[in-house]
Parts: sequence; structure tokens; C-alpha cells
Amino acid sequence: MDKEVAVSQVADTWRSSAMTAHHAPALGRHVVDHLRRLIIVGDLPSGTHLVESQLSETFDVSRGPVRDALRQLETEGLVESRRRGVFVIGLSIDGIEELYSLRQLIEAEAMNLCLGREAREFDRPRQALARMEDAAARQDSAAFAEADLDFHSSFYALAGHGRLENIWHQYRPTFADMLSVTNAEDRDLAPTYRDHVDLLDRVASGQATAAIDLLREHIDGSRRRMLTAYARHMCTPRRTTTKELSE
Repeated sequence: MDKEVAVSQVADTWRSSAMTAHHAPALGRHVVDHLRRLIIVGDLPSGTHLVESQLSETFDVSRGPVRDALRQLETEGLVESRRRGVFVIGLSIDGIEELYSLRQLIEAEAMNLCLGREAREFDRPRQALARMEDAAARQDSAAFAEADLDFHSSFYALAGHGRLENIWHQYRPTFADMLSVTNAEDRDLAPTYRDHVDLLDRVASGQATAAIDLLREHIDGSRRRMLTAYARHMCTPRRTTTKELSE
């Protein structure tokens, strides 16, 4: 077990972050999304004690939404309840491997279910691709990541498998934050955009084996970049500026 880190040592990071974040109608979602991001990018390190009263004050919400957020993060395996409260676990190498393994399984099935669909049914991934191309040209990694996730989400929607889509939406926020880390490993977003173009072409033309092979290669590449970033940055968490966290 990692040595517990006193919340006072990292409080400034999440407090300044929370104060600059935009309020959301669903307060619990607002809290969980912000804490998840801080954990995944390494600004709330493993062992940090998350105190309900302090979080409630920081996010300017009652303890109910804070409790909901901590329960959700525990379900996602990012925090754990101990005798003395809730503590950050963070992402371990095994956790990263599990997440990408899960994505390989569910996304391959979603792709299989999309094979042989009519051309007009692929409008949503095409629209996402257009946004990816524009973002790549501008080197806007945030816009690129959002369009990237929308591209993959479109296949879950098109697959017509409600429970499969629910699993994806449960983990999409985690992959969104992981994508913000892996995109930092890519100096040029254009090759990733072209991979997505090829992937859609293979799915739309019914090339099952070729599509799944490229999907696995794509996800495995993202996994490797995440592990590289983890080795370089996550073991020594950095302090994030207020400007970065408010964006």
C-alpha cells in the first residue's frame, strides 16, 4: 500500500482547480468529473486523503454530491474506502492494462455489429472525422480528443446493443481523461486522424478482419502511450496551474 499523503500537501491543487471549474447542473457529476481528471493526470497522487467536509467546502456543494462522487470513483477503482476515510488509489499499471483490455473487447464487438450497415448510417462517424481533421490541422488536442471519442461512441450507438453502449458510456469519462494524457505523446495528430479514416473505411465496406485488426492496433498504440506517460509523469505528480485547470 502506498504511503498516505496528507490532504494538506495537495489541497491547494484541487482547491484552486475546483474554484475555477464551471458549475454543472448535476453537482455530483461536476465533482466526480473534476476529481477523476485530477487523479488520472496525477495531480491527486495515490494516498491522498479525500475529506468530505473539505471537498464540500471546496466545490461549494453539500456533502451529498461529494458522497455520490466518491462512491462513483470507488466503483471506477480510482479511490478506496478505509477505516480512516476515502483515499486515492490512482491508476496503476495493472489498472491501465485492464481498462485497455476491456476497451479492446467491447469495441471489437461494437464494430462487428456495425459491419454491413448502409452507407448513410455512418454519417455520425464521418461528421466526427471532419471535426478531427479540422482539429488536427489546428493542432487543437482538446477538440481532437472530443471528436475522437465521439467517433468511437458513434459505433456503439450504431451497433444497437444498449448494454454494450452503457458500458462504454460508463467508462468514456475515464478514457477521455486518459486521452488527454496520451495526446500529449503525439506531436502530430494527422497520423491518428488517418488511422480513423482507414478504420471507418474498413467497417463501412464490411472488411471484418481488417477492421478489427486496425482497431486493436489503434487501441494498443494508445495503451503504450499511456504507459509511457505514466512511467514519465505519473510516478512524480506535477502541480497544475490554475489556468490549466480552468480550461
